[in-house]
Amino acid sequence: MQPGAARIGRLVVVGLGLIGGSFAKGIKQSGLADEVVGVDLDPRSCQRAVELGVVDRCEVDLASACVGADVIQLAVPILGMEKLLAALARLDLGQAVITDVGSAKGNVVRAYRDAFGGDLSRFVPGHPIAGSEQSGVEAANAELFKRHKVILTPLAETSPQALAQVDGLWRALGADVEHMQVERHDEVLAATSHLPHLLAFGLVDSLAKRSENLEIFRYAAGGFRDFTRIAGSDPVMWHDIFLANREAVLRTLDIFRSDLDALRDAVDAGDGHHLLGVFTRAKVAREHFSKILARRAYVDAMNSNDDLIFLGKPGGSLTGRIRVPGDKSISHRSIMLGSLAEGTTEVEGFLEGEDALATLQAFRDMGVVIEGPNQGRVTIHGVGLHGLQAPPGPIYLGNSGTSMRLLAGILAAQSFDTTLTGDASLSKRPMNRVANPLREMGAVIETAAEGRPPMVIRGGQRLKGLNYTLPMASAQVKSCLLLAGLWADGKTTTTEPAPTRDHTERMLRGFGYPVDVNGPRASVESGHTLKATHIEVPGDISSSAFFLVAASIAEGSDLTLEHVGINPTRTGVIDILRLMGADITLENQREVGGEPVADLHVRAARLKGIEIPEALVPLAIDEFPVLFVAAACAEGRTVLRGAEELRVKESDRIQVMADGLQALGVKCEPTADGIIIDGVGHGVPAMGGGEVHGHGDHRIAMAFSVASLRASAPIRIHDCANVATSFPNFLGLCAQVGINVAEEVAS
Repeated sequence: MQPGAARIGRLVVVGLGLIGGSFAKGIKQSGLADEVVGVDLDPRSCQRAVELGVVDRCEVDLASACVGADVIQLAVPILGMEKLLAALARLDLGQAVITDVGSAKGNVVRAYRDAFGGDLSRFVPGHPIAGSEQSGVEAANAELFKRHKVILTPLAETSPQALAQVDGLWRALGADVEHMQVERHDEVLAATSHLPHLLAFGLVDSLAKRSENLEIFRYAAGGFRDFTRIAGSDPVMWHDIFLANREAVLRTLDIFRSDLDALRDAVDAGDGHHLLGVFTRAKVAREHFSKILARRAYVDAMNSNDDLIFLGKPGGSLTGRIRVPGDKSISHRSIMLGSLAEGTTEVEGFLEGEDALATLQAFRDMGVVIEGPNQGRVTIHGVGLHGLQAPPGPIYLGNSGTSMRLLAGILAAQSFDTTLTGDASLSKRPMNRVANPLREMGAVIETAAEGRPPMVIRGGQRLKGLNYTLPMASAQVKSCLLLAGLWADGKTTTTEPAPTRDHTERMLRGFGYPVDVNGPRASVESGHTLKATHIEVPGDISSSAFFLVAASIAEGSDLTLEHVGINPTRTGVIDILRLMGADITLENQREVGGEPVADLHVRAARLKGIEIPEALVPLAIDEFPVLFVAAACAEGRTVLRGAEELRVKESDRIQVMADGLQALGVKCEPTADGIIIDGVGHGVPAMGGGEVHGHGDHRIAMAFSVASLRASAPIRIHDCANVATSFPNFLGLCAQVGINVAEEVAS
């Protein structure tokens, strides 16, 4: 039994098939009910339910079973629900809560209203998304709903207490419970469950009726068998479901029929571009949504990592040559500008992390045909500056603040409305810093409270150029406004208080778009076009930073990081480490696609504490979590000021790092805009072992992984699942060079 689940006196389950029987058995075994009573018209099912321990007792008579019930669950075929509810309405049920398990909710709610009139307070409609190839009470499984979705669709009149009671029972069985409006549930299930079943039944029936049916089925391959497997489902049950949810099914079917007609037209016309677009969007969308949106699979969440723990063990040195993943900032921009260019852009070295993939999926949603990524190679069939199409729904950007802020500039000038959403972390991040200057340009943008996502961007606005001085250094704000300026009347100019990364300006030029840069000012004018090009993404210096610090603090280290981007607006981490005494040399310097690149050779060194020059802060803003680790290992005091931006990243990186370092015994003091860290110097452990938390922030998790090199005992780092958003093979590279950190294996 899960903590907090409310115990009830008597549970009555009407219908002892797989779902009803599994619910009854689970509640009985959990001890959440004093008595579990089953109701079934089949005497044999009643007998087996008692013999198998599914229920305490079983009744054929509904009235007898429901006497004294606290909760009554209806688990009968959906078209039998109307008759059952009418029978229940004639009984004195006291304050019993009624819930159901039907897969179409509108039909059940209408039947309940007809039977019970205006009293809807004790009704909690529900739908567990679970099943098995077996059926009947013999298949009842107390763990059937564990890590499976259960959708409750409470009505406006539903009592909060009744809802909490039913919700608690499902959660006690290990279910992942979500609440949804009735109409939304039926639309979602019509698309994700009912339509696939209808298509499978229809396809098999169509082929079976053909004269050559024997040959068709004889030579059918695995794909045919996989797709049509669900045509083996119970015909009577699905007959009932389609009739019960016919309005939503018809709407979904009409949309699909329109898309199918478009596919037929493309095949008839030999339109390979349209087919490639459909096929690439479908392939990658399936992977994207299962990885980014779902986090936990829709039906099976066995691989969920609610608290993925890294275990870092002390000691070791770093040696060898490695290549870190492609630069995330450049990967984002390559997709954006490649999509808006005329022609086909080839990208190599693309970072296949979740943030960059979110940007890629956004442009697929807006009609851009994108092939890949495949081992870092992406082919983008650009649509030009005026070729984007309205997405089918909100654009989900996961954890990526870069995607949201830069896309806001592009979308502010489009003819269609767009909604930008993200995960819980992104939804807390401030967006008025781009929304307000875009509004000055004429954009119409709505945000949630305090300027946070979701962002609703209204299309059809005519933008005008803007001369904007940034109140604080931000490459994302600068890039957002320059991108909006591609469509704005007149000149758009940004002025920075301090230098920030200039990937947008460099890449615009790489695509043949003129950009005027004069000191802290960058300007663009509309009226030009982007021309497709070839982009080779260099290694990400932000990802390299973890290994630069690791090799600097681990005695005996000698490591080379190959093909790393050394854009002068990004090398603050190298400059700061060198000021601390790090031994870093740049070898084989060259230029690739307009970006400077080098191999970084780093050896262990005796670091010393410094006051970090404020001019370097914007040039190393993403690297500070691991620089704090370097400071803890340096001799003397390190002081950081002017870095308040760190408090509004994926986490409050100043406070979170301070909490973790203090938990490990490091003397440090967070300030409003920075931190003061007293390091212990060379030759001794810089900190103890213990437990720290990543707070869903990939850079925090990786920084403490590096810290374990100089700890006196292992460090356990909680909440590390988001490392995949920026550095998918981090643990693999750690193992390759000699950092002893890995996912903790459950005992």
